[in-house]
Amino acid sequence: MAALKASRVIRSIATCGWRSQSSQATAALPKSKHATGFSFELTEEQKEFQATARKFAREEILPAAAEYDRTGEYPVPLIKRAWELGLMNTHIPESCGGLGLGTFDACLITEELAFGCTGVQTAIEANSLGQMPVIIAGNEQQQKKYLGRMTEAPLMCAYCVTEPGAGSDVAGLKTKAEKKGDEYIINGQKMWITNGGKANWYFLLARTVPDPKAPTNQAFTGFIVEADSPGIQIGRKELNMGQRCSDTRGIVFEDVRVPKENILIGEGAGFKIAMGAFDKTRPPVAAGAVGLAQRALDEATRYALERKTFGRVLAEHQAVSFMLAEMAMKVELARLATKG
Repeated sequence: MAALKASRVIRSIATCGWRSQSSQATAALPKSKHATGFSFELTEEQKEFQATARKFAREEILPAAAEYDRTGEYPVPLIKRAWELGLMNTHIPESCGGLGLGTFDACLITEELAFGCTGVQTAIEANSLGQMPVIIAGNEQQQKKYLGRMTEAPLMCAYCVTEPGAGSDVAGLKTKAEKKGDEYIINGQKMWITNGGKANWYFLLARTVPDPKAPTNQAFTGFIVEADSPGIQIGRKELNMGQRCSDTRGIVFEDVRVPKENILIGEGAGFKIAMGAFDKTRPPVAAGAVGLAQRALDEATRYALERKTFGRVLAEHQAVSFMLAEMAMKVELARLATKG
C-alpha cells in the first residue's frame, strides 16, 4: 500500500511538475485577511520572465545541449538568442539600457536555464559576475561605456580574480599593477576565468601595494581592462569534467597598460568591490544547482515510469518510489532555501 501511494505521488509529479503542483496547492488554501507569513506568489513580470526562460531552455537549449557538451564548442547561437530574449545581462541598470532586475529575478531565470544545460547557463551567468563590479562601483561614465555596450550587442565579459596559486584565498593574489604617470602597468597571471577567451572586457583585481603583509582592504585595486589591450595573452581552453561548452581559460597580463580612468572607486577599494560582486551573484549559482537537480529528478522520474522489472514499472517498487519522493522534497527545499 505504501509503495502504491508513493508511486501515485511520483506520477503526479511527472504529470503536473513538482513546481506547478506546489503552487496549485498554495493557491487552493483559503485566504484570510488575518493570515500571516510569507507569500511566495510571483509578480506578473516575474512569471513572464520565468515562462520565457523555461520555454527557451526546453525548446532551444535542451535539444542542443548534448552536442555542445560533446564538442566543447562555445554556444554562440544560444547566447545570442538569450540576449535577444532579455535573459542575459539582467542586472544592468535601466540608465544603461538594461532591465535592472534584482537578484531574485535573476535566480528565477537562472534556474530555468540550468535545467536545459549548466554549461550554457554558466556562460550566461558569468557575464553578470563580470559586470557586477561595474554595476556596484562604477561611476556614470564607466557604466555608460562598459555596461551600455552590453545592451547594444551580445558581448561577453569576464571576472578576473582567481590565480594559479590563489583561488578562494584572495589575499594571496600576486598580479601587480604599478602606476606610471596616468596609467597602470599590469603584470600577472589569472586562471580558470569563465568567458576568458570570449570577453570584450575584464574586471581585474590586482595588487597595488607591493607589501605582502598589507591588509586586503588596502592592497588591492579593481580595474576595467579592454580584452584587446596589447600584452594580454589568452591561454588554451580548459577541458572541464562537465559544462564543457563554457569557456574557461588562463590569461597572462604582460606590461598591460590601463588608464587611471578605468579604476573602480580608487586604489585599495578592489577587495571590497570583488566581495560585493560575489554577494550579488552567488545566489544565482545556487539557483543553477536547483535547476540541475530538477532536471535530474525529472529524468529519473521519467525513467522510473518507463522501465519495467518483474512486470511493474520501477516507480511502483517501494524503494524506488521512496527515493524519488525524497528527491522531490529535497529539490523543493533547495529551491525555497535559495530564493527565500
